[in-house]
Amino acid sequence: MSVVGSIILPSLGLHTSLSTLAYATSRAAGRLEGKDWLWPSGLVASAWYHGVLQHVLQQNVSLSSALGNLNNTQKLVLGAVTLWGGRLFYRIAKRSIQRRSDDPRYTDATKTSSAWNKAFYAKFLPEAVFQTIIGLSYTIPLNGFVTSGIISAPQRYAGLWHSVAVALYAVGLGMEVIADWQLEVGKDSGQLQRSGVWSIVRHPKPINRIGPTATVSYLGDALVHFSIPILLYADSRLHPLCLFGPLANYAFLRFVGGDKENEASQEARYAQSKSPKYAQLKQWQSEKNSFWPSLKEVGNVWSVGLVLAGTAVALGERYIRTSRVL
Repeated sequence: MSVVGSIILPSLGLHTSLSTLAYATSRAAGRLEGKDWLWPSGLVASAWYHGVLQHVLQQNVSLSSALGNLNNTQKLVLGAVTLWGGRLFYRIAKRSIQRRSDDPRYTDATKTSSAWNKAFYAKFLPEAVFQTIIGLSYTIPLNGFVTSGIISAPQRYAGLWHSVAVALYAVGLGMEVIADWQLEVGKDSGQLQRSGVWSIVRHPKPINRIGPTATVSYLGDALVHFSIPILLYADSRLHPLCLFGPLANYAFLRFVGGDKENEASQEARYAQSKSPKYAQLKQWQSEKNSFWPSLKEVGNVWSVGLVLAGTAVALGERYIRTSRVL
């Protein structure tokens, strides 16, 4: 069976089903943000299906046996995806419950029945396709079906690339965690958040409410997804199609549903309400890059701190791996 039949089509079927369920639930609740709940949970569900559940169903083995049959790289990938998605799902669910209303980005998109009908085809189903493509970076290695066409790092550099992948993942996830924490701590200041990790790239989001995941978290998300193919490359398990995952994720965050959508929503609402935050936003946009940090951020104390923390995590993981502590 080909990659299409063993991985892509099952993933597309799973994500389409989940998108349809999320749409029905969102429409019943009158809150389009249900698709945001689906984003991390759907990707984690896909990882567990390909890595564990399909083996339970097809080979009639226990859940513990299916987990035990995963090699070390597969376990690391499954754990990384689960940790990333679980944390993001918790954050999205928490802010949604606290807000008690739909995300402001979607307020105008759900006022009529026709708008809801359009949302199914314009927002929910396309995300099923995006998630299928984004998930290729881990569904392929977790599935374990593809054994040909694998790209491997030179043996003498394999350990280095492995550590780079772990460090990059740690930096990305750490950036998301710290960004959310700093936002929560300062949410009543009434000002744009510009300190902490928010000083690395701009954050066009007001701090006086809990709202969409912001630009700095988009960067952290991208780093997490880019770390997986690097890990696979280091461990001689990288299939070329795995590269489509982080590239599609970056394109979605940067140009479709993340950075672009968030900033457009912020500017429109601030301009319409004549809020002083509009001027703050425009000034901040002129001072900081939107997604990738500029070269001057190399000396930013938060950039240095994140790199040092990521390095420490990579060294710790290397010690555990080479000394067989686990």
